[in-house]
Amino acid sequence: MIETPVLIVGAGPVGLALSIELGWRGIKNTLIDQGDGTLEHPRTGLVAVRTMEMFRRWGFAENIRHCGFPDDYELSMVFCTSLNGFMLDKEFYPSMQDTPTPKETPEKKQRCPQLWMQPMLTEKAQSQPNSSVVFRRRLESFEQSGDGVTSKVMDLDTKQELIFKSQFLIGADGATSNVRKQLGIELQGRLLSYSINILISAPNLTSKHRMGPAERYLFVGPEGTWGNLTVVDGSEIWRLTVLGNQEKMDLASFDANSWVRRALGDDSIEFQIHSVQPWARSEMLAERFVSGRVVLAGDSLHTMSPTGGMGMNTGMQEVLDLGWKLEGILNGWGGKKLLSSFESERKPVAARNIGFSTFNFKSWLDTPDPSAVCDDTELGAQARAKVGLRLRESTRVEWESLGLQIGHRYENSPICVSDGSPPTADEYSTYIPSSRPGSRAPHVWLQDGRSTLDLFGKSFTLLVLANSDSSEISKITDAFGRREVPLTVVSIQDPEVLSVYERKLVLVRPDGHVGWRGESADDADVIVDTLRGAV
Repeated sequence: MIETPVLIVGAGPVGLALSIELGWRGIKNTLIDQGDGTLEHPRTGLVAVRTMEMFRRWGFAENIRHCGFPDDYELSMVFCTSLNGFMLDKEFYPSMQDTPTPKETPEKKQRCPQLWMQPMLTEKAQSQPNSSVVFRRRLESFEQSGDGVTSKVMDLDTKQELIFKSQFLIGADGATSNVRKQLGIELQGRLLSYSINILISAPNLTSKHRMGPAERYLFVGPEGTWGNLTVVDGSEIWRLTVLGNQEKMDLASFDANSWVRRALGDDSIEFQIHSVQPWARSEMLAERFVSGRVVLAGDSLHTMSPTGGMGMNTGMQEVLDLGWKLEGILNGWGGKKLLSSFESERKPVAARNIGFSTFNFKSWLDTPDPSAVCDDTELGAQARAKVGLRLRESTRVEWESLGLQIGHRYENSPICVSDGSPPTADEYSTYIPSSRPGSRAPHVWLQDGRSTLDLFGKSFTLLVLANSDSSEISKITDAFGRREVPLTVVSIQDPEVLSVYERKLVLVRPDGHVGWRGESADDADVIVDTLRGAV
């Protein structure tokens, strides 16, 4: 019998991040994975702003910044027939070193391929005194009781059966989640298409074609958009995605070499294929997020088109939401509704991100007549201009999505105290800072060089942003103290911060979302009980 407060299944980026977050909070946890820790076919490469903000709280953001992806690599989007064919259009985006940090956040997005990021997260998790990461362990089955979960786990090397006793079991084991299947929870949604990924290496490729460096090349032929080539390491590793349709693609008859040659547009360019992987592009969402003491996270909850890079990053947002709630329950101050609020808060956001991703994918396919794009004629030039313009304009939101990345808010959350104020506009591209309850607390640079976001994480935080009656502050601190809920009080006498946060008193949850704001705290007991899920 191996006892651990939290057993996490699945050592992908989301499972590793949850192990780190819990360990950072002082919560002992064990992470198991049936693999050996190696990654055969990396997918994700974009670390979104909100994920970078989470890494910042762990002191890990600079690790990702210095992952090895070249700072001077241009991150443009190119629309073309092939790398040595015709260019249809180009959306210029600068390199990471020339990309400014948005004024609304202390961090900017970063390219860090999963083949580097996942080992970095593994090392970070293994360095946490409260976290244990064990590979070659497969979850066989589990049973819940009133006080915990008993899990049978197979040691794949010794074939020994291990019994884990935990208070909570977290299924972060991907789209084919064994945990979700054993719970009998269905994914609801639809298949969008089948595709095949081809991971290749082609040294000095950017010097062997006429399109210039880019983060992604979107390929168009007479049949329409047929694939894309995405940079992985900024040097020689690339991922070619060949788009299919709703008919499953036959890998046995699939000629990967010919597709790579079509993308390169020059048979003299040398390349090596490392792996070929078919996959289904879908938009799916779990009907339930929580079942008793078992919780799902990441791709076990949702699948979405990778167009926009929100799959992993949506899971990372779930880590932020789930970590402090597990801490509250395990440490005794969390109420009975705290864990169930994970679904009510995160499910609408996941649905929103799925919709964004599908919208982007459909934009790839929405082109004027492409039949002449490969023709070296006046008619071909006209077709290329029309198709290129349409693709450039319709896909722009995929790359300019700050509103999506940090503008998500928990409307009608059962653990936020509404103040009746109207919501800000909800747009994918535009982020409007707001301290309205449920929103991510806004970033403002403080006079000592810190961000307001650096104040949040380990506990609830009461921001005192103007001269307030000490009795109002005492009402809140006393209410938190009576329930032994961790609270930090921070006084900031800065007109700019008050202007952005709009109220004298603002309570920020450990995940950095506003739970309550006001000028007085006459209902302090109700406020605290609501925020800790005990109303």
